Amino acid sequence: MKAITVSRTGGPEVLELTEVEAPQPTADQVLVSVTMAGVNYIDTYYREGIYHSRLPLIPGFEGTGRVLHDPQGLIAEGTKVAWCDAMGSYAQQVCVPRDRLVAVPEGVSPEIAASMLMQGMTAHFLTHGVYELKEGDSCLITAGAGGVGLLATQMAAAQGARVYSVVSTDEKAELAFDAGATEVFRYSDNLAEQVRRHNGGHGVDVVYDGVGQATFMESLEAVRPRGTVCLFGAASGPVEPFDPQLLNSHGSIFLTRPSLGAWTSEEGEFAKRAQAVTQAIVEGTLRVRVTGTYELVDAPSAHRDLQSRATSGSIVLSIPQD
Repeated sequence: MKAITVSRTGGPEVLELTEVEAPQPTADQVLVSVTMAGVNYIDTYYREGIYHSRLPLIPGFEGTGRVLHDPQGLIAEGTKVAWCDAMGSYAQQVCVPRDRLVAVPEGVSPEIAASMLMQGMTAHFLTHGVYELKEGDSCLITAGAGGVGLLATQMAAAQGARVYSVVSTDEKAELAFDAGATEVFRYSDNLAEQVRRHNGGHGVDVVYDGVGQATFMESLEAVRPRGTVCLFGAASGPVEPFDPQLLNSHGSIFLTRPSLGAWTSEEGEFAKRAQAVTQAIVEGTLRVRVTGTYELVDAPSAHRDLQSRATSGSIVLSIPQD
């Protein structure tokens, strides 16, 4: 079968289209024919070696397609499914843990199905887990026009929170406002000062920072005393080591570096978050914006565009069926 493989870590150029053997599912897995695969920042972390995995590897954690074989005979062949947390999704076939599969409702396009779970559930655990937003709360979201950013903005606004979004262009500012942002800012050295000024002179209750190195210090400045800084990504690179005393000097603030795996690890938690995201999409209260569909062979271009901030919302790979 055709797949994108990584035999050495590095830039997008290490993503190579190759022929590999089709995977064989265990009893706890389901074999799926992949229609489309979601492209996420975590894929770039594995490609670069920031997150370690045995090489060669096939990247990609989520996608949509149809069931080819269920060893337990519980899911019918041809069932349309989406999944998250299945490494190897940049391929024509992938083995998915059966507890990480969801049925795709009628009317949900392959583009949305392929990209809704990882980013949607991430936005959900940020706003309904790490810091449970409520009416009157305030939050700052970096990379506000990215896939997670736009979804988290919608969820936060639906909870009645004031949402301050950070973006890089006028076009992305419009997207953030359309998603429900209260105010939108550009990346600058005085970001925290601007946020505080618009928030009545006070820091926000929580910062959701998916950018990392370039924004982390501003995130510490922008949060109120005993507030929470949630570092959930590193789009600009990993944060440098620092003295924990810094958290004290900013007002005894809390810092967390969460993961989707940890926030879907309890019994029934994955299903709960996946259902919440899927239901909101079907009802139209959550809009997933897919702005780019790339052919599998063009996976390097997809990664370049993602990391250069040339994209907004989500992007996907179309997997050839021949």
